[in-house]
Amino acid sequence: MLGLSLGGVLLWLSLGFLLGFWEWPYQLLSELGFELQQRLWPGPTPLGVVLVFGGTVALVGLAWGPLARGRGGGLTPVLAAQQDSDQPALQQVLSLKTQLYRLPLLVLTHLSGGTVGVESPSASLGASFLLACRSRCSPLAALPLPLLLAIGGGAGLGAAFRSPLLGAAYAIEELSREKGLRLVLPTLLLAGTGALVNSQLGQPARLDGLRMDALPLKLWPWVLLLTVLASTLGGLFVRCLIPLSVWLTPWFKRTPWRSSLGIALVLTLVAWLSGGLSLNDGGLLLGPALAGSVTVPSATLIWRWIASLLSIAAGVPGGLMHDTMTLGSLLVGVLQSLPGVAPLPAMAIAQLAAVGATALFAGANGTPLFCALFVFTLQGDSALLPVLLLVSAVSTAWVGMWRGPTWNEAQLETAMAHHTR
Repeated sequence: MLGLSLGGVLLWLSLGFLLGFWEWPYQLLSELGFELQQRLWPGPTPLGVVLVFGGTVALVGLAWGPLARGRGGGLTPVLAAQQDSDQPALQQVLSLKTQLYRLPLLVLTHLSGGTVGVESPSASLGASFLLACRSRCSPLAALPLPLLLAIGGGAGLGAAFRSPLLGAAYAIEELSREKGLRLVLPTLLLAGTGALVNSQLGQPARLDGLRMDALPLKLWPWVLLLTVLASTLGGLFVRCLIPLSVWLTPWFKRTPWRSSLGIALVLTLVAWLSGGLSLNDGGLLLGPALAGSVTVPSATLIWRWIASLLSIAAGVPGGLMHDTMTLGSLLVGVLQSLPGVAPLPAMAIAQLAAVGATALFAGANGTPLFCALFVFTLQGDSALLPVLLLVSAVSTAWVGMWRGPTWNEAQLETAMAHHTR
């Protein structure tokens, strides 16, 4: 069986190196976005305003016009293949040609400060990469297509964040109906070698080697409060996002360029009011929060909420992973700003920011293992990992009772309905 033999292992390792190099452009673009955000905002500078407004107009207009195939996160075909692999139209969306459609949209996303990050595009690129290799490599052709795409998607994300375990968790919980060694081993091998050659660009939130004490007993009331509050907000985020997308889609289809002007005006105004903190995937906020710093105004949560909803609903290439983690981490600062709340030390803030990030992400995404591991990957606090796993499981269970479909589930339902008509 491919992946369990020596030849299979060598093949996966070789493909992983190629995948790691393939992801460099995405990470370079993400780094460019952060550089522009730091240089041109806060201020704002005239050039910063022009980039946000003009870049958003071009991005949304192209995403709903000539470059529509590159719109969104690009993972819907991977999920659709788990239900029905005989969908040629959906598979075309994962071709490398489609990735070329997505590349100019990604350039505009990071130039204009669109709020989504590299997570979903990297996973989509991984799936497209293996799909392209399948026609030239008979061992890959022997694998079921749904399994192959799930391996590529998980490995693409794992390589991008230099965490093979994170990629495997993503493939298991989010992408694949098949579980077990045939899924996990190739994903780990691909992501592992891809991580070796991948860059650290575009990931300012990563805090390797952070060392903190165990969570003190006095913080558990905070953990409970943040778990309930953040997870509820995560569920509400999706409950707002899905109808917003449904409402905006007809406008984008009928008048893409006129609609792009309206979206660009709102996002530019929000960027102005937030001092640029509403831009990009929130890494410049999430990183300091996970390190114990809360120095941004409480209103930043509102500005990022608006910008994230509009960016994702408008089809900006990417997903809601970093957006929801950032929103959750900002809750600690909001609660700290309330009258009568005693200031917390930096270590406590870092721990609670991780709790908030995990809870809101899990409430929105509904994948407890993956959500906890993602925040752990960014912060690196091994002492806190059991707490994050517990918080993520509770958040998923609580919000799952009333949230309804996740964003990916709603996207999948729309795509399947469109392609089966």
